[in-house]
Amino acid sequence: MELLTLRPPAAVAGPGGAARPVRLGVALLLAVAGGVALLLALPPYGLWLLAPAGVALLGVATHRRRLRAGAGLGLIAGVVLFVPLLDWTRIAAGWLPWMLLSFAQAGYVALTGLAGAWLSPLIDRWRGLWPLSAGLLWVLQEALRDRAPFGGFPWGRLAFSQGEAPALRLAVLGGAPVVTFAVAAAGGALAALLWRRWRRPQLLPVLLFTAAVAVLVAGPLLVPTAASSGPVTTVAIVQGNVPRLGLDFNAQRAAVLGNHVRATLALAAEVRAGRQKQPGLVVWPENSSDIDPLRNPDAAQQIAGAADALGVPILVGTLQRTDVPSEFYNVSLLWQPATGPDLAQTYAKRHPVPFAEYMPLRKIARMVTDKADLVQNMLAGGKPGVIRTPVATVGDVICFEVAYDDIVRDTVTGGAQILAVQTNNATFNEAEARQQLAMMQLRAVEHGREALMVSTVGVSAFAATDGQVIGATGFNVDAVVLRDMHLDGPRTLATRLGHRPELTMVALAVFVLAAAVPLRRAGKRRHHHDTTPEPHTEAR
Repeated sequence: MELLTLRPPAAVAGPGGAARPVRLGVALLLAVAGGVALLLALPPYGLWLLAPAGVALLGVATHRRRLRAGAGLGLIAGVVLFVPLLDWTRIAAGWLPWMLLSFAQAGYVALTGLAGAWLSPLIDRWRGLWPLSAGLLWVLQEALRDRAPFGGFPWGRLAFSQGEAPALRLAVLGGAPVVTFAVAAAGGALAALLWRRWRRPQLLPVLLFTAAVAVLVAGPLLVPTAASSGPVTTVAIVQGNVPRLGLDFNAQRAAVLGNHVRATLALAAEVRAGRQKQPGLVVWPENSSDIDPLRNPDAAQQIAGAADALGVPILVGTLQRTDVPSEFYNVSLLWQPATGPDLAQTYAKRHPVPFAEYMPLRKIARMVTDKADLVQNMLAGGKPGVIRTPVATVGDVICFEVAYDDIVRDTVTGGAQILAVQTNNATFNEAEARQQLAMMQLRAVEHGREALMVSTVGVSAFAATDGQVIGATGFNVDAVVLRDMHLDGPRTLATRLGHRPELTMVALAVFVLAAAVPLRRAGKRRHHHDTTPEPHTEAR
């Protein structure tokens, strides 16, 4: 137990005059275990209680280490986390882009490890800062990773591991950053709990840190989520499926459109027979019609037939071509029965995926992958996804946009009554779909709006404002699910505050990092004094 409690005798000095860290071999094992714990906390595994454990293991591994060692241990934990987490990217991009993306994301965890090592003198002086500093550092890391480079890649945030956890309820107060802070702070309290000898004089700190872990993990159960209000409308989500998963999806455009049309016509028949409720709105997924119906009369006729059969509008995921053959928009288009496409109610994806939907640095990318020129140039839309239908105002985002705080929030401040995520997982796998589903859960809680996610192949589902998932479909199957969705709800604190909680925590993180400067300088001076040889004097 002495090895695991990790607090060496204070009299044993290490670099800079500080007490020694855990042995390097133990630290390496802790970093690997931390990465594994963080991975297993996220979907598709969903062992959410391991998220604070992963933060704690990395924190203990990097405590009292040199800065380079702290960064190296963070990098190891990040690689262990992101390489398997992002395994689905290799299906479309190949192994080299998968590795580059994974190591790039791991680099941010390396910065967290470095920062943890940097704060060691401060934490040694005030052990009670460990929970606060851990929470702030992880919020800072995710704030950076969510924005750079190329608009960032928010996959794997701590907040997205908490879909079934009490901490998810904290999203109503300040969105994903507040959830991440609580999870990481619990990890910091756990690290402080481990870093000590189990002796009676330390019983009070042990009790206090144990109480902190319990409050941070279970306390959010007391946080009330927003209650849905307003009228109710029935919404149908149509998961038409594809003939074959994988990149071959792009060669199956007509078949995929036909699948969604047939499923909608079958729903119309069920409604006429009285076996299903009449929906007020039907939502198809992203890429349900990769044939542009505004330029292709056959596609337009098929969609019109489905809308007319039900007598309600369909929100269609399609591509809108431009006069430049290689340029297009990824759009959601509201198709009305009888009158056809409502061009005033169209949303173009604001954040195309770099290296997948458009190719930045194309010349350099050609040196990395032979698939660089297979990527066309998807253009970015310029306005939030607020689509006004006859029965509800929909806050629409497309695919991985659900990971971005501001893109979702813009729809709610623009008047969205329900949230919709249209996605296409046919070129990935079920793990990626379930990771997106967890993001949709958080958004429903964050903004107090009932939400839906509809995919070509699954997983499709609805989410209540407390994060409960309803009507989830299987993967690689066809399905139609209907639900009565409540419209509107109170404007949550998270919606009103926007980025303010995150910005506040980022500023506090910078302040804490700066507060460690005097202690580190003092440690260097002590080290220099202790290692300076005494001048030789001759006795007389």
